[in-house]
Amino acid sequence: MITVGIAGASGYTGAELLRLCASHPDLTVKVATGDSQAGTRAAALYPSLAAAYPDLVFSPYDAAAFEGVDLVFLALPHGASQSVVPELRTRVKKIVDLSADFRLADAALYPEWYGADHTAPELLDEFAFGIPELFRDSLRGADLVAAAGCYPTSAALALAPLLQAGMIESTGIIVDAASGVSGAGKGLKATSLFGTVDENFNAYGLLDHRHTPEIEQALGGAQVLFTPHLAPMTRGILATCYARPTSGSPDPLAVLRDAYADEPFVVVTDEPPQTKATLGSNCIHITARHDPRTGWVLVLAALDNLVKGASGQAVQCANLALGLEESAGLPIVGVYP
Repeated sequence: MITVGIAGASGYTGAELLRLCASHPDLTVKVATGDSQAGTRAAALYPSLAAAYPDLVFSPYDAAAFEGVDLVFLALPHGASQSVVPELRTRVKKIVDLSADFRLADAALYPEWYGADHTAPELLDEFAFGIPELFRDSLRGADLVAAAGCYPTSAALALAPLLQAGMIESTGIIVDAASGVSGAGKGLKATSLFGTVDENFNAYGLLDHRHTPEIEQALGGAQVLFTPHLAPMTRGILATCYARPTSGSPDPLAVLRDAYADEPFVVVTDEPPQTKATLGSNCIHITARHDPRTGWVLVLAALDNLVKGASGQAVQCANLALGLEESAGLPIVGVYP
């Protein structure tokens, strides 16, 4: 068995990692830390985990507790991994970070988009960027992985094949994406209270959302106007993307079908994708149209922000890094209704 540690296991992405590891044929959780819930049984905080982890208790973070672990998942708030990775990388074999701390290749982008200098810029080049369908070769055997964010994953998987085929312009791309409230994490915030979210739909991060440079990086330097929205649902992302076609462009749906024909977690469909169809699964559903009347190419993508947008993608990256079957332990069927 391959031993696993989870730092930040008491948050939503941490709990999702525990759920996925419980069904994984090769991974066994050895350490699960959660500073805000230290001393709490996982089953008490998340009754859904009771059958798999009846005795697991969240412990405070201690780098020494991870000594000799085969792989550590970091499910920590932004900024925390920058100090944790340097002290863990000599103690463990591999690290998969779910935060944005090591996703951007250019350290100069961090103060611009995240408001602070990066404290370990020398490590950025060592991290493989974690969207397996687009960057699989760099993830195989990688020791350090920065799993991509939920919004960038939906936009990149929707648009990358069309850019690579040269059928859409790389400037003036528009991405409007709506996310469920779990994307904001487990912390108590006025913007994520039931009374705020219920029967409400709002945009935020206008022109300056921190996932913008990550989307552009994943798309090879394309120019993107990204606007996120908060939807009154627990899980899911629906990204609606608009791009200008190049002259003589082929059918975008056919391009996507060809690009993802052998990908187990990408469903290219004729019908508009629904977030609920992806609930609990590691799949992304995508469709596309070319509108000759307005001249736009329209691409829509739906995924579960906690699975393919976070913990599921992290496990998929871990499988590649460890030399395991890429789909091991990952559900392809959603929960419906």
